[in-house]
Amino acid sequence: MALSASPVVRRVRLGVELRRLRRRESLTLEQVCTRLGWASTSKLSRIELGQSRPDLADVLDLLDVYEVPSHQRDDLIVIARDAATGRGWSKALGEMGERQRAYAELEAGAERIVEYQPALVPGLLQTPAYARLRVAAGASLAGEVDVDADVRARAVRQELLVRPDPPHYTALLDERACEPNGLPGEVWREQVRHLLALAERSHVTIRVLPRGASSGDDLHPLAPFSYYAYPDPDDPRTVLVETLTTDLRLVAEADVARYEQVIERLLAAALPEDATVELLTRGLGAPTVPRQRDPHELE
Repeated sequence: MALSASPVVRRVRLGVELRRLRRRESLTLEQVCTRLGWASTSKLSRIELGQSRPDLADVLDLLDVYEVPSHQRDDLIVIARDAATGRGWSKALGEMGERQRAYAELEAGAERIVEYQPALVPGLLQTPAYARLRVAAGASLAGEVDVDADVRARAVRQELLVRPDPPHYTALLDERACEPNGLPGEVWREQVRHLLALAERSHVTIRVLPRGASSGDDLHPLAPFSYYAYPDPDDPRTVLVETLTTDLRLVAEADVARYEQVIERLLAAALPEDATVELLTRGLGAPTVPRQRDPHELE
């Protein structure tokens, strides 16, 4: 099922718009809440920060307070309805855990996705067998993990790459991520064949950063990250930085702009697409070498 605009992104967008309108009217949080009879400012603050699913009636009341003209009001109502979406999304995303759902919600409706991975094949590109081994490897640190459910969740997310209107997807992989790293031979070969098949799609770009590659200033990210941009230029471009225990979502313009600079430098340092395909093809015959599991490999 193709999902529409991400409610997470639209909540942030709605909050930015409502905060701008309040400041235009030179109103404080307290003054607005007093006019509406709201018990505290926390409700409005959470709406403006995009931290809660807004009630459409509350948004309409805010638009009345800010005396928003009809044409602008209609646009904001559309955004508010997207932001309030919940039940349909829960059904579509099914049994996803919290971390998988965060990725799925940002991927939905995206026009461009860029992912950087230093050690693993990104979740959107993983075969079920590869995903199963990686999820199981991280389960010892993550506590109770339903491996089957996690693998099924990845399959649901991967549908966006084969839908009629897919985003342009770019994977930037360190060379280490393109090696067997102790995986069973057939699992790895199947994964490489899958990468090569995806690389043939016009909207999928896979680029490898070879060992010793320089970005000009030797700048490499310290953690995997994913970047999302949306068709509506006013929807906030977003970066999700992966950590061992949780993921950090960045929407501030200055933060996102720095990651955009990093992406451009990594693209400049990476192998061209044809050279990447050649490297992956050679990898089909690479021997597997057992190694100790990296506890950070949870993607």
